[in-house]
Amino acid sequence: MDHQEIKPLLEAISFAARAHQGHFRNDEKTPYLAHPLRVMTILIERFGMRDPETLAAAVLHDTIEDTKTDHDDLSERFGPRVADFVAALSKDKRQPEDQRERLYHERLAAAPVEVQLCKLADVYDNLLDSAGMEPPQRRKKIDKAQQAVDGFAPGFPEQWRHALDMVRELIAAAESEQL
Repeated sequence: MDHQEIKPLLEAISFAARAHQGHFRNDEKTPYLAHPLRVMTILIERFGMRDPETLAAAVLHDTIEDTKTDHDDLSERFGPRVADFVAALSKDKRQPEDQRERLYHERLAAAPVEVQLCKLADVYDNLLDSAGMEPPQRRKKIDKAQQAVDGFAPGFPEQWRHALDMVRELIAAAESEQL
């Protein structure tokens, strides 16, 4: 990436750091920012994603859902494409849980492949994090990963099928407790 491409990505990292300040992962020790940075890293290193806007969306993927950030904030700062990607990756917590989950998965299934790749990187990281969890929490992470793979597999572009395969392999390792 050249200077013009990386600058908005670096700004997205700083924005996410401020938005998630004081938040921690489930272990209550790891700063939350580690997760979106790992999701971005998985997109780059494992899946081969190089699009700066998709990488920015990965870093920002939990800002609408888990902070005071809204779509307009992101659109103004990072453009409508990034904001739309993040919105597609966000659950509407105003909805009852069963309806919220159904609508979320329907939206993801119809989303652009870039959004689906962000979600695959998200579940990939959550699977890696599940290694130290109690069996019920671990099972929940495995099931969410499988739901994403199953929802995206039909019609998933051949160019990105390796990402689905990588998540499938990680699911198998998690299920056999070799993660």
